[in-house]
Amino acid sequence: MRPPVAHHHPRTRALHARPCLHAPAPGWSVAADVVVVGSGVAGLTAALRCEAAGLNTVVVTKARLDDGSTRWAQGGIAAALGEGDTPEQHQDDTLVAGAGLCDEEAVRLLVTEGPDAVRRLIATGAHFDESEAGDLELTREGGHHRRRIAHAGGDATGAEISRALVEAVRARGLRTVENALVLDLLTDADGRTAGVTLHVMGEGQHDGVGAVHAPAVVLATGGMGQVFSATTNPSVSTGDGVALALRAGAEVSDLEFVQFHPTVLFLGTDAEGQQPLVSEAVRGEGAHLVDADGVRFMVGRHELAELAPRDIVAKGIMRRMQEQGAEHMYLDARHFGAHMWEHRFPTILAACRAHGLDPVTEPIPVAPAAHYASGGVRTDSQGRTTVPGLYACGEVACTGVHGANRLASNSLLEGLVYAERIADDIASAHAGNGLHARVPAPVPYAEKPAHPLLAPEIRFAIQRTMTEGAGVLRSADSLATTAAALDRLHAEARDALHENGKTAEPGVDTWEATNLLCVARVLVSAARLREETRGCHWREDEPDRDDARWRRHIVVRLNPDRTLAVHTTDTADFPPTRQHQQEQ
Repeated sequence: MRPPVAHHHPRTRALHARPCLHAPAPGWSVAADVVVVGSGVAGLTAALRCEAAGLNTVVVTKARLDDGSTRWAQGGIAAALGEGDTPEQHQDDTLVAGAGLCDEEAVRLLVTEGPDAVRRLIATGAHFDESEAGDLELTREGGHHRRRIAHAGGDATGAEISRALVEAVRARGLRTVENALVLDLLTDADGRTAGVTLHVMGEGQHDGVGAVHAPAVVLATGGMGQVFSATTNPSVSTGDGVALALRAGAEVSDLEFVQFHPTVLFLGTDAEGQQPLVSEAVRGEGAHLVDADGVRFMVGRHELAELAPRDIVAKGIMRRMQEQGAEHMYLDARHFGAHMWEHRFPTILAACRAHGLDPVTEPIPVAPAAHYASGGVRTDSQGRTTVPGLYACGEVACTGVHGANRLASNSLLEGLVYAERIADDIASAHAGNGLHARVPAPVPYAEKPAHPLLAPEIRFAIQRTMTEGAGVLRSADSLATTAAALDRLHAEARDALHENGKTAEPGVDTWEATNLLCVARVLVSAARLREETRGCHWREDEPDRDDARWRRHIVVRLNPDRTLAVHTTDTADFPPTRQHQQEQ
């Protein structure tokens, strides 16, 4: 779509000090009080609440409004909504899953504000499955000791939440820019947020680059699963938000903790890109993990067996695969019968049948695949990052809720709760003139590339390298090999630019490849530093959890010369971001 209310600007000489993606200077702009980047549960919740507070809000999204990761969520949204359940019990399960690295205050906010946030989502128009008595029908997933997962359409919860929020956005007439890849953060002369640059795809011209000028930017760009060859994430999940934040000088944390979903439909060792997910709710309803001989190998490994936290189940599957020299295990739910499959899990049933499998009559071949980034852009309890005016929520953020391993179905809840907190903080700052009364003037952009873009085909080299050396199984040797390969890609592009001024042509493919390399380098740096096994970070050469040395967070910044500045926190709690804002 053509961006609305476009104002054209002359190209200006650069004053930028921070690394930015090489791109044409913005040829159009719009002004707003806040720009929300992303249209999943976090982004649209933040946008709707900002709009309701009277803020001029613009939503920018990489594909269509309903094309983000939220609509792929199957299992549901976790909250203490059932009889006998309490926020304290939900908190306990979350802390156990997080393996000692959750920020307890962040978790407390999540579980106490979560139930009302879900009720507000229902009031917005989301319809969850109900029992015959009219109560919410709750299920159970791994790591939960109670049934507290609200779901919709059986296994289409994300699609229903997305539908309701998109309808609300359109009904309220929020300004949206679809099919737009966000490029970089704009900042003013004082280093404060001044908006974003973006490229609108499908414009029919090469330089569809523009800008949204705003004193507050909310990153809700989702994950970075496409950094691996096989993932449950959609193709748009290329780490754009984390890379943008890094280039803007923001801190990221816990990027080494990538959750690999244990039960992804196995389509062969050569399968790449987005893979069909087999929701944890299938195990929550009684499906069994078995090997080729029908043996339930998770029994005896953990008190919850198949319903252990995801990192434990993924490790159990990988160990059994190693023991037997197998490429996958099986999920057996034949005892459900056709009726339950058709009514409780219609989406999964259709996906299996589309690939020639019928779970009604045969076990489902499954193997772990990259699923969720527990880490991301570091924020405080209001979603504020270490860059003034820049906020983050949802999978792109690291609030401290997930620790070393996200508890099943806490992600949609985190998106809801922290998006509301962000909107309230922006509205409060705006009312108190904490945000600029006028849109700040951004520092102009560079005409010549200071940093190189990568050729599109390098994306596949990054994915293969990351899967081989930084996937489910990691070691000092595998990570060193991966880091060296990534460094070579980085150095080759840098040297080509410095020696002859050549860089890849600006475009969506080259920007995405460059973003993927950026987040991959940070992930591997953190994984090499963390010499222990904790949560979903599994070091074969360091098999034990080491609380004395590593019950703390790894925090990374990108220096202006694109080298990485890495440090650890003193404790498992996050230091406040306000201190960093004042220092900047």
